[in-house]
Amino acid sequence: MSAHSSENGDKGGMVQQAGNPLPGAPAKKWRAGVLGATGLVGQRLVKLLAGHPWFDLTEVAASERSSGKSYAEAVRWHLDGPVPEVASSLVVKSLDPSLDCDFVFSALDSSVAGNAEQDFARAGYPVVSNSKNHRMDPDVPLLIPEVNASHLDAIRTQQKNRGYDSGFLVTNPNCSTAGLVLVLKPLADAFGLEKVFAVTLQAVSGAGYPGVASMDIHANVIPFISGEEEKMECEPQKLLGKWDGVRFIDAGLGLSAHCNRVPVLEGHLECISVSLKKIASLKEVREALRNFEVDAVLATLPSAIRHPVVVLDGEDRPQPRRDVHAGNGMAAVVGRVRECPLLDIKLTLLSHNLVRGAAGAALLNAELLAARGFLNHRVPTAESQLAQPALQ
Repeated sequence: MSAHSSENGDKGGMVQQAGNPLPGAPAKKWRAGVLGATGLVGQRLVKLLAGHPWFDLTEVAASERSSGKSYAEAVRWHLDGPVPEVASSLVVKSLDPSLDCDFVFSALDSSVAGNAEQDFARAGYPVVSNSKNHRMDPDVPLLIPEVNASHLDAIRTQQKNRGYDSGFLVTNPNCSTAGLVLVLKPLADAFGLEKVFAVTLQAVSGAGYPGVASMDIHANVIPFISGEEEKMECEPQKLLGKWDGVRFIDAGLGLSAHCNRVPVLEGHLECISVSLKKIASLKEVREALRNFEVDAVLATLPSAIRHPVVVLDGEDRPQPRRDVHAGNGMAAVVGRVRECPLLDIKLTLLSHNLVRGAAGAALLNAELLAARGFLNHRVPTAESQLAQPALQ
């Protein structure tokens, strides 16, 4: 199965097998670089970019200890299958904004991402970031294309504010926020939201590699993930809010989160209760979730699925082992929709923390930027040097 088609072919006629031309594909692919390419999310990005119909992976960059090595030599590969051929022989570069690519994905650790991403944006690179550093900046879009594509309007203001030319920053949310907000969006549209109470059961892969020590997590639950609850209580306000042409206006939700690390490899499970502004039956809630559909433009994006929320009827679903790969990891899976004795409704949702919550989210953001005309083809460094006039 292609990495760019959904499990059920739900792509609105845009199902793509890797390596075949996509209907409406660009005449010239955009060249992508990956910052932090040796990390867990960076590896996911490298794998997703292999055979992508719109993007070619041309640069990988990481810390100084990896610089100068081939990617195959530098990376400790944790994903199924071998290192993609397109990446294996690429020389790992340092985090210097002189890469031969049109834009960069950032999977950098937050300890270095803040300054590095700004350096690349200042140098003219669009930066599509998975890191937390700039998510809540007042002029940086925090983006889930199915939720708030209109927030891309902030890019021009950001460039003006910061003196960027063709570069800019766009971020995707925290891995636990991503699935939550994808489910809240159709409920907000149909009924309005007042309060949300969430308890998360988050996979160990969300902690990166080597992550949580085995002696700490084996047969155990850790009821604390540093900074996670704050992100979950803050980021949805921006995602479900509005860009008014000058600033982002928060959604004004009451939101409380409890975040727990559990011994599951992939997939964040969340149990949420929601207070709605309008009275709705359980049937109406299920229908609103099941019928949530992306628009025609989003449906043409290679990584998008037409119905990004999957509703299951089984009383014991969703489950990470069985449901985490729904929609190639880009769907939020919902089950156990029922009445809540404290708020209005409660349900369980599951999303793939490394795909929908990280690498796949960044890839979809880049595809939307390309479709909206925000990505340009930069002149490769070698060609730029050849084009310079000879010194007299």
